[in-house]
Amino acid sequence: MAISDWPEEERPREKLLHKGAKSLSDAELLAIFLRTGIKGFTAVDMARDLLNRFGSLRQLLAADHHNFCLAPGLGDAKYAQLQAVLEMSRRYSSESLQRGIEITSPQAAHGYLQAQLGSYPNEVFGGLFLDTRHRMICFEELFYGTIDGASVHPREVVRKAIHFNAAAVIFAHNHPSGVAEPSQADIQITGRLKSALALIDVRVLDHIVVTLDECVSLAQRGHL
Repeated sequence: MAISDWPEEERPREKLLHKGAKSLSDAELLAIFLRTGIKGFTAVDMARDLLNRFGSLRQLLAADHHNFCLAPGLGDAKYAQLQAVLEMSRRYSSESLQRGIEITSPQAAHGYLQAQLGSYPNEVFGGLFLDTRHRMICFEELFYGTIDGASVHPREVVRKAIHFNAAAVIFAHNHPSGVAEPSQADIQITGRLKSALALIDVRVLDHIVVTLDECVSLAQRGHL
């Protein structure tokens, strides 16, 4: 039976309009994004199958291009749509920390950093550069790949801090595994960056490991 033949109160789009988006299940929200199903499957059936295939909505949203397009009914067009939705979400969240906004604590930046980095399928290391009053100057993605001594270069970070005339910085990187526990390599590179930036009087306030679900502060763990 097509969704258009369902009772109106059970159709995802109508349900959203009448009761709000929070009333919908993951499958119903995904069905609205998909818009149409495939032969023999409604959009809701297809959404449920995708959630089972990937394991969760988070894992589906974080899937890379190749694995996403392997699923029945998906392809380049749907992947492009999804990436556009995710980028709009990041930009929406980023408006809470516009240039000149004072960050009163590293925790105040958690939501922003999750929006910027949490959904990437690979590790991305970035820095939130701040002025003398801890107001945001900018956020920069700095390095891509695994977090170790070979991929994060203190000299480049120092160059960026000087370029932005920063007085402080909050570092962040994502763990695509979904586990935000800092590694020994994370702790070691934080120490190296702190030492390098101290030479130009730039304070490292925190290094935050983010996933879509949580943030872990190295400062709170006593590693700064």
